[in-house]
Parts: sequence; C-alpha cells; structure tokens
Amino acid sequence: MKIAVVGAGAIGAYVGAALHRGGAEVHLIARRDHLRAIQQNGVRVLSPRGDFTAHPHATDDPNEIGPVDYVFLGLKAHSYATSGALITPLLGEHTAVVAGQNGIPWWYFHQLKGPYEGRRIEAVDPGGATSEVLPPQRAIGCVVYPATVIESPGVIRHLEGTRFSIGEPGGELSDRCTALSEAMIAGGLKCPVEENLRDDIWIKLMGNAAFNPISALTRATMVDICRHPSTRTMVTRVMEEILDVAARVGSRPDISIEKRLRGAEGVGHHKTSMLQDLEAGKQLELDAIVTAVVEMADITGAEAPTLRTVHAATDLLARTVAA
Repeated sequence: MKIAVVGAGAIGAYVGAALHRGGAEVHLIARRDHLRAIQQNGVRVLSPRGDFTAHPHATDDPNEIGPVDYVFLGLKAHSYATSGALITPLLGEHTAVVAGQNGIPWWYFHQLKGPYEGRRIEAVDPGGATSEVLPPQRAIGCVVYPATVIESPGVIRHLEGTRFSIGEPGGELSDRCTALSEAMIAGGLKCPVEENLRDDIWIKLMGNAAFNPISALTRATMVDICRHPSTRTMVTRVMEEILDVAARVGSRPDISIEKRLRGAEGVGHHKTSMLQDLEAGKQLELDAIVTAVVEMADITGAEAPTLRTVHAATDLLARTVAA
C-alpha cells in the first residue's frame, strides 16, 4: 500500500509515522525546517502510549512520488481548492483521497440520498474549485479525534486519542475503506469504518462550531467558556441549532449536549485551534466549521439565530485580521 500525506504537520506527520510503523509505504509532503528535520532524523512521536521514531520518505515535491493508493490530506480545508499542484501528481486512476479536516467536507451532499443529493456547498467548494481538484468520487470521509502538536521541527507531541473514523460518502463498506482501516490499525491507531460517518462529522462539529469561534472572539479556553454562565448558554444554543440543521439534512447523532459540554470542560484550559491560529496570525478555519453550517441552514430553512450571530462576529474578526 502506497500512501502520500499532503501537509505533514501535527496530524499528518503523526498519521504518516504510524502508517509507516505498520508497514505501509509512506511519503510525507512537508515544508521548510519541519521537512529538513524529518529528512535528517525521521518523525519523532512523543506519546503517552509510548514514544517512537519512523523514517518515511519526505519531500516537498509530489512529482518525486507519483501516483499512490491513498492521499491523506493534512491541510486546512480552506487550502484544498488551491492545492492542485501538490495533489494532482499523486492521483492515479483509483487513488482515494482521505481528508482529515474539521467541519463540513466539500463532498457532504455527494451520494446523500434525499432532496439535497449532489448539492454544492459554496463555503467549502467555491465555484466547484475544490471538486475540480478533489473529485468527490475519490473521497473517503475521515473524522479526526487525536490531539497533536508540533513540539519542534520533526517532533510530534501526541496528547490524546488515536481514533480516525472513516467512511464512504454513500455509506457502503468498501474494500478501499477496509484496507485503509487495516493499515491504520497495524500502525497502532483506531480506525473504525462507519456506515453513517456524517453523524460523526456532526458530533465533532457541535464542539468545533460552538467553541472555536467563541474562543477566538473572547480569547478564552474551553473550560473558561463552559464555566461562564452566559457563554455556556450561548454554546448550548449553538449546539441545539447545529443539531437542528443536521436533522434537516438527515443526520441525528446520538449524543446529548450536556455530555458534549462535560467533555469540553474536561479538556481543561485548552486553546481551540481557531484561537491558536488567531494568535499565530494564520487564516481562521471558519468556512468549513461555521460558514458552511450557516449556508446549510439557508438551504434547509433553519433559523439558527445564535449560530448566525456568532458567525457574523467571527467573520468580521477574520476579515480584520486578514486586512
């Protein structure tokens, strides 16, 4: 099995190192100091489950790699539409693309039975640009649960979690999903193949769409947001509205809002990825996490007043930072 990881950052390098440890042929596409460190010393993973080092091939030129069986995307979703130069050389006739992204994926309505089947979500597929680079029929959905950070170039700190849930947009238990799951498990990861992966997407999105923008707006950690009565109420309302939108497109994830809040509070004084990006001066990952949900509310006729308010404020913040 030949796998390329495009965007071998914290999650991508962790996945690549695990897959390589499990016996897959892995190629990492990384940049600058991180790339040089991996080329010289491999990927060093520091984990409560045991430290290890893997030495997969690493490059910044996908033409060195050629077509692969799977492309794992470790990029932020807002960069997919412009990533053709990195991805196209890796695509063969049967190459599958596994997007380890947060939020609503560009393929969401692909093969989804019902009134919205085949609908394009502009926020994550502007003008069809993402689908042009990443045709939806290549997509294997992936919900990423582990938390990792780049401690230093070439060194990944694995904080918690090993689960990468995957699934076909059409819900079938395909050979390509089964093979990928087996490779991930061989590398020490959990990788269930889900028939209803969209439910997993909404469960994770409940937290991301509520906590990420509020954290960026307030500079507060997740536990701070949970323990402040007014923001806890705001998060609860956002989650209620997200579940309403999910139901309107056919998903009813089996999780309570209170359980989701307890889980977030249990994380402690953790800065969300959006707050970390804000502090680092990076583009906020707003389109897939919040804007797409607002667009889906428009499509389905959901009111979602709290979500729309939070989105408006965070969208202005993102534009102010980018200016």
